[in-house]
Amino acid sequence: MSVSGRQVALAVQATLQTATGRSCGYGTAPTSTSQPTGATIPYCVLYELGQTAGLGPAFGDADADARVLLQVSSVGTTAEQASLQADKARQAFLARVPGSGQFLNAINVVGLTVIGRELDADIGSSVESSTYTYVQRFVLTVSTPNS
Repeated sequence: MSVSGRQVALAVQATLQTATGRSCGYGTAPTSTSQPTGATIPYCVLYELGQTAGLGPAFGDADADARVLLQVSSVGTTAEQASLQADKARQAFLARVPGSGQFLNAINVVGLTVIGRELDADIGSSVESSTYTYVQRFVLTVSTPNS
């Protein structure tokens, strides 16, 4: 079984929305009907940037692993607002329960297990037409369960 990047991205989108309390678009800005906050700024946009085979078996194997690269662009009307949204996104991915080492926010991908998370790049903010965007790239390592 190969790893579905779309399936991973949808799980991450749901986690970001729950953990940040703000809408997160998939490849585009959220719409006015997006949950939980519609297109109201601040929000984030999630992009799939591809994947590579993990250190485990090859993609054609029933026990495939993959490293999935995702970009989160946090959008605000001020640099501070975009930075705060980026902080929330970083926490959504990387925050741990004190004393346990477990991640605070589950990323539940049907049929897969997230076995690793890391911040690949924290690019920072830019501004265009009075809209600030703070860009981060994250890597999730996912594995299919052993049969």
